[in-house]
Amino acid sequence: MKPILEVRDLSIEAGPKAHPIPLVQDVSFSVAEGSTLAIVGESGCGKSVTAMALMRILPEPAVRISEGEIRFCDEDLVAAPERRMQEIRGNIISMIFQDPIASLNPIQTIGDQIIEVIRTHQSISKREARKRAIALLQSVRLPDAEKRINYYPHRLSGGMCQRVMIAMAMAGSPRVIIADEPTTALDTTVQAQVMALLRKAQTETGTAIILITHNLATAAESAKDVAVMYAGRIIEYGPVREVFIAPAHPYTQGLLGAIPDNADGDGEIAKLTEISGNVPRPGTLPQGCAFEPRCKSAQPQCRQQRPELTMSGARKVACFFPNAELAAQ
Repeated sequence: MKPILEVRDLSIEAGPKAHPIPLVQDVSFSVAEGSTLAIVGESGCGKSVTAMALMRILPEPAVRISEGEIRFCDEDLVAAPERRMQEIRGNIISMIFQDPIASLNPIQTIGDQIIEVIRTHQSISKREARKRAIALLQSVRLPDAEKRINYYPHRLSGGMCQRVMIAMAMAGSPRVIIADEPTTALDTTVQAQVMALLRKAQTETGTAIILITHNLATAAESAKDVAVMYAGRIIEYGPVREVFIAPAHPYTQGLLGAIPDNADGDGEIAKLTEISGNVPRPGTLPQGCAFEPRCKSAQPQCRQQRPELTMSGARKVACFFPNAELAAQ
C-alpha cells in the first residue's frame, strides 16, 4: 500500500548554523492510510522533536530541519510555505500532545477551543460548530458532554483532558494523527481507554497514526510497524511482530528485556535486564556506533565505524553484529 506520509533522510539540528548540534540524523519511515507506526525509544532519543518537525512547529531558527523531505501525498511539507502549513495543521495532519492539561488553553472553555479548530477549517456557523463539538466529545466518550463542553480545562481530570485533545485532533477529519506520548501520566485503565479511542477513530475514518511512545507494550498492541530510535537515529525498523519477537539490535533487545511481564514458574516477576549508562547528549556522540559505550556485545569495529541501517531478515537494523539467529535467516 502506498504511504500517505513518508519521511526521507530527515535531519534536525540546533544552535548556530556555523556550529550546529545534530538532534536527528537521516531518519526515514512511512505510514499508510489506516495503519499505525510506533516510534519508540528512551527519553532524549529524538522522538518528540521528530514529531514536531512533521508538523513544522519546531522553534525555528534555534531548532530547524537541515535536510530531508516530509512527503504527504507526494507534497513536500519541508518546502511548503507557512500559509500552506496552516491549512494542513489540525485539518489534514493533527497532533495529540503528551501533556493535555498544559496543551489546553486554561482561560477558554474546552467547547470554545474545539469550536475554534472546527471553524478555522470549515465554513460553518458557531451554532453548527457547537453541535459538531458536542458530537466529537460524545464520540470520545466524555461523560455528560453537553454540560462539560462549558467547562474550563482545570475542572477535568487528566484522562478527560486527553479525550478532549483527541476530539480536537479529530475535529478537522485528519488523514494523519501524530500522537506524542498520549498516555503519559495516566493510570493503566485510562491508558487503555485512550488507546481504544484512537483505534476506534482509525477504524471509522481510515486515519493513519504515528504513535510516539516509550511504552513498548502500547506499541506492540497498537502498531503494525515500529521504528526504534536511539541518539537521534533509527536503529531498527520493521513489522512490530517481527521486531518484538526477535529483536536484532542489542538496544531493542535491552528495551524488551526491561519490560516486567515475564513470570517464573512460581508466579514471581523474572529478573529484568538493564541497559547500563545513558543516552548520549546531542553533540557528544562517539565516532562509531552511538550505542557502543552501552553495548555488551560491542567489538572494535563498533568503536571505529557507524553502522548504516540495512536489511536483516524482515526488517532494517543498524548493527554490525545483529542477532545471530536472525542474521542467518
